[in-house]
Amino acid sequence: MARGKSRRPAAKAKKAKTKAKKAGKSAKPIELYYWPTPNGFKISIMLEECRLPYVLKPVNISKGEQFNPDFLKISPNNRMPAIIDPQGPGGRPISIFESGAILQYLGRKTGKFYPADERARVEVDQWLFWQMGGVGPMAGQVHHFRNYAVETLTYAINRYINEVNRLYGVMNLRLKDRAFIAGKYSIADMALVGWVNGWERQGQDINEFPNLKRWLETMKARPAVKRGMALGLELRQGIDMKDPKVQAVLFNQRAR
Repeated sequence: MARGKSRRPAAKAKKAKTKAKKAGKSAKPIELYYWPTPNGFKISIMLEECRLPYVLKPVNISKGEQFNPDFLKISPNNRMPAIIDPQGPGGRPISIFESGAILQYLGRKTGKFYPADERARVEVDQWLFWQMGGVGPMAGQVHHFRNYAVETLTYAINRYINEVNRLYGVMNLRLKDRAFIAGKYSIADMALVGWVNGWERQGQDINEFPNLKRWLETMKARPAVKRGMALGLELRQGIDMKDPKVQAVLFNQRAR
């Protein structure tokens, strides 16, 4: 009896592995509409962590490709990243824009890095939304006024440098007694790493935040994070962000 019982699970496990392999081979790749920026990295990292097949669809934001009609059908806010999953809910294609929404969708789809338990999920969600509403926009303003603005606006530079410093302090305190921002490694960490990695360009000294520094080093040591943050870096080569033509596309856009 004992032998019979021990063989059955092994046989079932073997069948499950075979099915998983077949499913992996037949899976249609997700289309990733992307440019190598902190927001783009969120999704490339998640796809790499989940080992989901995907095909890269570059959206050159310096040339205005984000305004192409075909792309606007996927991302009406003319922002990347966006995805098309050919095997969405019910087996039908689905397109998704907004990096946070994409991370949550991929977490539900795979059951990875986004807990099913409601209490744990809320923990991840609040830090994901904190990144979306705080770290990303504030660090983005520092990048703009400190690195790209055609005139030096000291008040604006200091305003956003100080706010990013405050946000770094929040992360540093949060990481005092835990390895990752929501306890276990999750999509919240993936959302943050691309932005925190730009600390120098944001006028910060990472050494002032030892817990955050340790977290950043841990994140950057993960193979999937390395692959995700290396994706498409060559696409940015030769682009002058201070070129008036590039800036006309990227900044000061009005309703169309």
